[in-house]
Order: sequence, then structure tokens, then C-alpha cells
Amino acid sequence: MADSQYKNILVASDGSKATSKVLEAGIDIAIRNHAHLDILTITQVDQLTDGYSNAVLSDEQTYDAVHRTQERMEDLKQKAVGAGVTDVSIHIRFGNPKRVIAREFPKDHHNDLIVIGATGISGMERFMVGSVTSYVNRNALSDVMVVRIAEND
Repeated sequence: MADSQYKNILVASDGSKATSKVLEAGIDIAIRNHAHLDILTITQVDQLTDGYSNAVLSDEQTYDAVHRTQERMEDLKQKAVGAGVTDVSIHIRFGNPKRVIAREFPKDHHNDLIVIGATGISGMERFMVGSVTSYVNRNALSDVMVVRIAEND
């Protein structure tokens, strides 16, 4: 986006060790641009029940998982507010992370920049489910910033 400011920044959080670096990058850009910051995570409850295993989560287990995710997202929001971002929202979505991050969420929230980690999953998981980052980078409706972390971070 040459010669223009970002107004609505999406930080995609997957809970991996890259999350902190991705959030820091999003915070820096939001502060520089006086932008709104959306922090998003995708919960894939169906991944446990549709093909990868025969496990079925009870309603209580699903609630607990979502509640823990909500608490973690609140922590990320407080980190952004503490760093000086004045307009922050957190979001938990269900579904396919590739489509939600690349298209669905940015369309709904008018994000003009997506900040995402280079990878948050192991090589075997990436082989099985594909790289979310690669998909987002190819199919996003907006600019994409890929944050890389060192192997020892």
C-alpha cells in the first residue's frame, strides 16, 4: 500500500511461539498508523472430530477450550493496550483458518493489512493441513506481512 496508511490491521494469532513476535509487529504498525487492531484466532474444534481422530469433545470440554482461548486473547489485547494501541478488538472464529484469515474476516472487518507468522505448526502438520501462511499470502484481499522468528526464539 504505497503512499497510504493502514487503518485496520489484522493480527492472526495461532497460539504458537510466533504469536508474541507477530503481535509485536502488529502493535508497532498500529501505533505508527493510529490504526484499529483486530487480534484473531481460529478455533478448529471439528479438526478433532472430522478425520484426524475419533475423539469427540463434550460440551464442557468445548466450553473450557473456548474459555481458555478467550482468556489468552484478553491477555494479548491487554498487551496491545499497554503498548499504546488505543483501538483493539479480539475475535475468536470457528472454521478453516486459511479462508477465514485470507478472505472472510478481512472482508467483514475491512482490514487493509494482515500480520501473520511464517509458520506456527510443525513440518508434519504443515504437510497434512497445508501452510496457512502460504495460502493467506497468495489469496488475501489485503496486504500481508509475514513475520519470521529465529529457530531459537
